[in-house]
Amino acid sequence: MHTRSVNSPHPYPLPEGEGPKSETRSTCPYCGVGCGVIIASDGAQITGVRGDPDHPANFGKLCTKGSTLHLTATPQVTRQTRLLQPMQRLQRGQAPVAISWDAALDLASERIAGIVQAHGPDAVGLYLSGQLLTEDYYVFNKLAKGLLGTNNVDTNSRLCMSSAVAGYKLTLGADAPPACYDDVNHAQCLFIVGSNAAYAHPILFRRVEEAKRANPAMKVIVADPRRTDTAELADLFLPLLPGSDVALFHGLLHIMLWEGWTDPAYIAAHTSGFDELKALVREYTPESVAQTCGLRKEDLFTAAKWFATSPATLSLYCQGLNQSSSGTAKNATLINLHLATGQIGKPGAGPFSLTGQPNAMGGREVGGLANLLSAHRDLANPAHRAEVAALWGVPDVPEKPGKTAVEMFQAAADGEIKALWIACTNPAQSMPDQAIVRRALQRAEFVIVQEAFATAATCDFADLLLPATTWGEKEGTVTNSERRISRVRAALPAAGEARHDWRIAVDVAQRLESRLRPGQPSLFDYPTPESVWLEHRDSTRGRDLDITGMSYAQLEAQPQQWPQPEGAARGAVRLYENGVFPTADGRARFAALPHRPLAEPRESHFPFSLTTGRLRDQWHGMTRTGTLGRLFGHVAEPTVQLHPQDMERRGLKEGDLVHVTSKRGSIVLPAQSDTGLGLSQAFIAMHWGPEYLSGRSSVGEPLAGVNALTTSAYCPSSKQPELKHAAVKVLKAELSWTLLAMAWLPDDQALSTLTELRRLMPSFEFASCVPFGRERTGVLLRAAAHDAPDTALIEQIEQLLGLATPDTLRYHDRRLGQRRNVRLVRNGESTTVQGFVLAGDSRAEAWIRPVLQEELPAGGYGRLLLMPGAKAPVAVVSKGRQVCTCFNVNEPAITTQLQGSAGNEEQRLSSLQSALKCGTNCGSCMPELRRLVRATPPVATATIAAAI
Repeated sequence: MHTRSVNSPHPYPLPEGEGPKSETRSTCPYCGVGCGVIIASDGAQITGVRGDPDHPANFGKLCTKGSTLHLTATPQVTRQTRLLQPMQRLQRGQAPVAISWDAALDLASERIAGIVQAHGPDAVGLYLSGQLLTEDYYVFNKLAKGLLGTNNVDTNSRLCMSSAVAGYKLTLGADAPPACYDDVNHAQCLFIVGSNAAYAHPILFRRVEEAKRANPAMKVIVADPRRTDTAELADLFLPLLPGSDVALFHGLLHIMLWEGWTDPAYIAAHTSGFDELKALVREYTPESVAQTCGLRKEDLFTAAKWFATSPATLSLYCQGLNQSSSGTAKNATLINLHLATGQIGKPGAGPFSLTGQPNAMGGREVGGLANLLSAHRDLANPAHRAEVAALWGVPDVPEKPGKTAVEMFQAAADGEIKALWIACTNPAQSMPDQAIVRRALQRAEFVIVQEAFATAATCDFADLLLPATTWGEKEGTVTNSERRISRVRAALPAAGEARHDWRIAVDVAQRLESRLRPGQPSLFDYPTPESVWLEHRDSTRGRDLDITGMSYAQLEAQPQQWPQPEGAARGAVRLYENGVFPTADGRARFAALPHRPLAEPRESHFPFSLTTGRLRDQWHGMTRTGTLGRLFGHVAEPTVQLHPQDMERRGLKEGDLVHVTSKRGSIVLPAQSDTGLGLSQAFIAMHWGPEYLSGRSSVGEPLAGVNALTTSAYCPSSKQPELKHAAVKVLKAELSWTLLAMAWLPDDQALSTLTELRRLMPSFEFASCVPFGRERTGVLLRAAAHDAPDTALIEQIEQLLGLATPDTLRYHDRRLGQRRNVRLVRNGESTTVQGFVLAGDSRAEAWIRPVLQEELPAGGYGRLLLMPGAKAPVAVVSKGRQVCTCFNVNEPAITTQLQGSAGNEEQRLSSLQSALKCGTNCGSCMPELRRLVRATPPVATATIAAAI
């Protein structure tokens, strides 16, 4: 247990007089920045979390998600959301029943072995996660490729990072990001493309803000179809059309060549293939590229000049490049720009892919993808297969390519794959084209889901549920975006009967060995996670990611970057400083790849380009962040965002329900205007899966989240699907019957109630269900339908929300299909709303919702609520949308404070922070604060003097 003293301010302090009994250094389980955390715990309970001031990824800073980690691990959350014992579903469609671990492990090994013996090893598929630890990944990879004899092991990293891998290998020769976080401080030009880093990598973005503040001359270029919070920092914003990145990069290189801004000496000394690329980009003239990308020619020239002539240019990029049917080409053509201008291998320069998940890098390191083997070896290389077979002590590693993520679920849907083992990921939420995914999960003969949270949608399809440990309980390592390996440590024992992922894989593997290779020595003699890591370390000797100079003891003291070969005192900060690349001739290779259209360009029947992306305060499918009502303060409910002109043309108002339809499915969502979008574009956050957004089609089929719309078309090189774009149409939904139900609930019941309400969501054409609240926990259910549903359904909702009590006021009108309930509670001298249901007529939402959420006095409101279309007797003003999650500061309060301030932007921002504390903790709200400062004119100094 690693303990230390921490004295940093925090909006979620420990109870007064109850200091932590122990503190444990570990790593945040969210994005690829890899922030160090210090977990405060008391006995078997985590009581707080702070950033580790000594961790080189974050130096003590945490974002909104990391700052609230401890609140996702309370006993109340654990009891209501965690999978705490093995469960078997005896018959599909029925609830699972608890079984012992021995029974669960025997069942898993028996069914897998039986399928292998009957249909061959390729009838089994393992689908893993970038949130597993490196040790977990290694054992699973060895189990599939070394024991079962199948390469059908892939990971959700395929959905986020495989195009970056393919782009690096194609051009630089190895899957190794050449830059590091400190390069932000040395860059003179920063090119951010395909990344809303302000939301997706907030702590790294804090570094960008600080670097810009310290060096105002640094040029920041942001290229993105949406004007995101990241673009607020830009000196030049390029609102390129979706899918036009390759044309943009080729167009910039065309200009660089024309203007003489390339580096011929670097090209001649360190690269190959430039003549072919030069011939290709000749056709990408400023005029044609401006038209293809929807940009101004002048902006193309500015971007090219800044990128090429800056002393040091650093590119930051993520899913906007990766999640594309041209993902490899987008990555490679951006790297072309760095090679052509010599902007690589020096401080502040290089193409820096930002990893999406906390250990997507670690998974790649151990070969946890269908086309890879340990230590960045290629499955297609016979010598590499022989090396791994010798290391593992098996006759061979199969040469047949494994199924990648999309292919794996298509094969299961077709009946080719009979067994699916899914660990630490939620494909029933995150995979594209959910109709195929659900058909795969239903058709597979045996589905194992190894998971920490029972609330994940995929759990509903499992024949066998295996409870796994999660953050705060796990031991091992992860690798962040800058190749830095950090230790993950346990502050608590495992919850319930949960076991570590690597341990579960070992236990199943050893049982499989007795069935598949009886009498032979075990391949899985691992007593600890360190023993797994040591074997992984040995596999890296002489490879580009050589870590033979590292030890667990060294990682205990400080995170380390790879490569660090034996004898090296420290790892490499940045790569390719000597201009030598890990290719056959030591030269980087230019990639002459043409611009290709989107897999599904918009057209007359589907005239909108739908893009997806992240919310600031949420993570992936929200199995963890979704347990906290306070993290829904910034974005409370799912919406589809449209440009105001598009809404006006279609006669849509804020909050109107619309059908968003692609060639694969249709979902209903409230519409919201956003001037940051281009015309004929739509945006839906990628987090809204079936746990939060659901409904049913006109023929009664369930509809499930945003990925009911997305396409499974993928990049032919990386096999990464085009999750970022789909062609859709948007039509107003004529759903006349509406429902809004909200209630405060006891903390130990709210999340269980949320789960029960979610089971009712497919009963409506549209439904969303989310938690809310900061100090208390509440649940909100919104729904709509063509006609009023059965009264029994509404009564069930009322029962779940505690509104079936004798003291609940009621109004029912069967003829009109209306039903309204409200429950008031007395708290001392004040009466407040405990909960309400507005069914059939929800016009009173505008005033009753803030009365409940802000716990305003509500004496005399109860019976008024029962009147159809009733208005509040006095003005009820909502506090407005939350901007700062840490200190619960809302937009109206910020605007009011700014209206009386004077000075320049920095002075007004500083004054705002001093007055309201917003932006002084995690900093995630800083881009929005800056936007509000710019949008609110300052008071002239003379006006202030006159007032005095």
